[in-house]
Amino acid sequence: MHSATIRDSQVTSVSSRVVAIIPARYASTRLPGKPLADIGGKPMIELVYRHVAEAPSVDQILVATDDKRIADAVAGFGGVACMTRDDHASGTDRLAEVAANLDCEFVVNVQADEPLVSGDMIEATVTACATHPDTSMSTLRCPLAGLRAWQDPHVVKVAVDCNDRALFFSRAPIGLDRVTGAPTPTRVDKHIGLYVYRRAFLITLSQLEPTPLERAERLEQLRVLEHGHCIQTTRTEQDPIGVDTPEDLEHVRQLIAAGAIA
Repeated sequence: MHSATIRDSQVTSVSSRVVAIIPARYASTRLPGKPLADIGGKPMIELVYRHVAEAPSVDQILVATDDKRIADAVAGFGGVACMTRDDHASGTDRLAEVAANLDCEFVVNVQADEPLVSGDMIEATVTACATHPDTSMSTLRCPLAGLRAWQDPHVVKVAVDCNDRALFFSRAPIGLDRVTGAPTPTRVDKHIGLYVYRRAFLITLSQLEPTPLERAERLEQLRVLEHGHCIQTTRTEQDPIGVDTPEDLEHVRQLIAAGAIA
């Protein structure tokens, strides 16, 4: 793939079924410049990009950013970066700006701070959306790592129905078994912030008004449920580590250095 940095208005795509977009912003309260953080001699955004490329169904990969430093880094390793507006309230809005100029059926949203998300995880999430025509989008979940994770407000929980559709997302403990005091097995999991949207729905989602539960929990996916749309989930045993803090970054560096993660 040839390197390029292009404006969103210049994005053109051959007819692709699946396009992955990685929204990447430089500003971060706890870890400024996070997408450019060095992990094993490479910027984190490059690790994310290369893992996305491992998913067989992904036809095209774009990094959506409003920062030239990130765009230059992406071009440096041969990727394609799209410059977007700098006033987006969320990564979803940044995705929608780019997706509006694409010719594709599905859009994969992989966060720039998820360097351990694998091609297999992406493939499973794409398959879930593609094989459920009545669902608007799909996402991923994995088992909670014990009671502490269930109680941790930084760990987003998802409760699902008998068909693996999301019922609710929350930072609070949900699905309490009144007898054991533990989360309901297989029905309450840790949510992994990997999404696949039908392109038309992504455009619609960016135009929907924020909702009360979304504001209360600060979880954008609740907007989808509150407006009556379905989110199909897929369960994986893998628990990728998102990089939210300097401690997370150091943990990922150690895993990469030890050869635990490719």
